[in-house]
Amino acid sequence: MKRVFLIVLDSCGAGAMPDSEAFGDVGVNTLRSCASSKELHIPNMISQGLGNIEGLSFLGTTDCPRGAVARLAEASMGKDTTIGHWEIAGVVSPNPLPTYPQGFPAEVLDAFEKATGRGCLCNLPYSGTDVIRDYGKEHLQTGKWIVYTSADSVFQIAAHEELVPLEELYEACRKAREILRGKHGVGRVIARPFVGTAETGFTRTSNRHDFSLEPPKQTLLDAIKAQGMDSIAVGKIYDIFAHQGTTEQVYTKGNTDGLQKTLGYGQKDFHGLCFVNLVDFDMLYGHRRNPDGYAKALTEFDTWLPSFLEKLGPDDVVMITADHGCDPCYTATTDHTREYVPLLVLGQRVKPVNLGTRRSFADIAATVAELLQVDYDTPGKSFADQIF
Repeated sequence: MKRVFLIVLDSCGAGAMPDSEAFGDVGVNTLRSCASSKELHIPNMISQGLGNIEGLSFLGTTDCPRGAVARLAEASMGKDTTIGHWEIAGVVSPNPLPTYPQGFPAEVLDAFEKATGRGCLCNLPYSGTDVIRDYGKEHLQTGKWIVYTSADSVFQIAAHEELVPLEELYEACRKAREILRGKHGVGRVIARPFVGTAETGFTRTSNRHDFSLEPPKQTLLDAIKAQGMDSIAVGKIYDIFAHQGTTEQVYTKGNTDGLQKTLGYGQKDFHGLCFVNLVDFDMLYGHRRNPDGYAKALTEFDTWLPSFLEKLGPDDVVMITADHGCDPCYTATTDHTREYVPLLVLGQRVKPVNLGTRRSFADIAATVAELLQVDYDTPGKSFADQIF
């Protein structure tokens, strides 16, 4: 193969994993929740075989699927973006990253305040929109950071763009990233800038920026880059992998922008991997528990897909998958949900086979490595010989 496009529909889960209850998730299913919305219209992915994936027949099946399909289990002990993407790229994490359901300890906050010269507000697990509603006014009055977390392994810093310049916020995140290592090595430090007033309401902006922990081992991206091939990151991929293993990167302003930029790469001549993350599914609709918005976003992707597939040549493959779930109808929490993820493999030469339920997201990395003829050691098992 010459080009592989790996597109992550961030949080598009395909039903509860057998151990989901241990992660606080019972009966979760992101795609089933989206299917309950009248806004879901995904005929293209259904014709490719999405509904033929184990557990997704409620979407509608087809007797003549055009693509190869599978359901992937997560072998890592987590349900967050960082660990999910690491596993897709070949690194399985047997131990979960640290979380802070009671907030961060004094040793962390004291070091952060000393390093940045500003105090902190909140320091609790919080919804991102609720925390700026509840602490935005005090932040503007005091200049203190709004620091919060979630059920995921994240240290999030919110600041008003008119009070704190973006670069100061980003630099504070870099300092936090250096502090949060070892036993406090959270998966991501996230800049969460916002605007507005207490009277009119506060809203988050698209200037979010993630500062990730470095992967503990070489990833597929590193191997592709070392081989002298192209390793292109679209969206937050560059940040998720701590700026490692890429030869080219571009940020996006949401799904629509991400789809446009991915279409642009479909028209470019390169040899290697184009790794795409579409974040709006998770950030705008999953966490906000908005099934109609999630369904509309899936419909937008489905409408876009045929125009992208037209750009593929006989030596190109596109894989469409997810990194975890975030069930928009699950009301016990507003956090990610422990789920299987779907996999669609499309291309002119791809055999329309059902690969069943596979043991790890890392099977993607093993397969991409084989397709690109890259030497890469991963616990994943390649299915390249089954789809060609």
